[in-house]
Amino acid sequence: MASKASSENRESSINEQAIASIYASMRSEINQFYSKITELEMEVSEHSLVIGAIQPLDPSRRCFRMIGGVLVERTINEVLPAVQRNKEGLQEVIARLNEALEKKKKEVAEFEVKHKIKVRKSDSESKDDGGWKAGSAQGVLVGPAS
Repeated sequence: MASKASSENRESSINEQAIASIYASMRSEINQFYSKITELEMEVSEHSLVIGAIQPLDPSRRCFRMIGGVLVERTINEVLPAVQRNKEGLQEVIARLNEALEKKKKEVAEFEVKHKIKVRKSDSESKDDGGWKAGSAQGVLVGPAS
């Protein structure tokens, strides 16, 4: 009888470990979505800066664009539409990633409810959140155009 209780204990322990492993991988996927979205949003921001910088210039003026590690000389008239298309494409990808992220969040929430998982924040995390202020991010210093 003791061996039966011990084997049940081992099975539930293994089952809990499997659940914890699955939950950790799901949380990891969510973090990957966040990091990819952040990375793409930074690229959209860079595209916006480039568009803002070259749009008011003469369309026949020459400019350089990096394509696959090769610097190519083109005119602003040729480069501007391509940069705008790339920006729009990135925004579409970000929208799809946000949809997938929301779907994954719902999946994780259902998994938490199904397996009665409760997430506790540590004291240091709750203190860090309280001290955060909007607008405290570092900026980029840009010199005058030559």
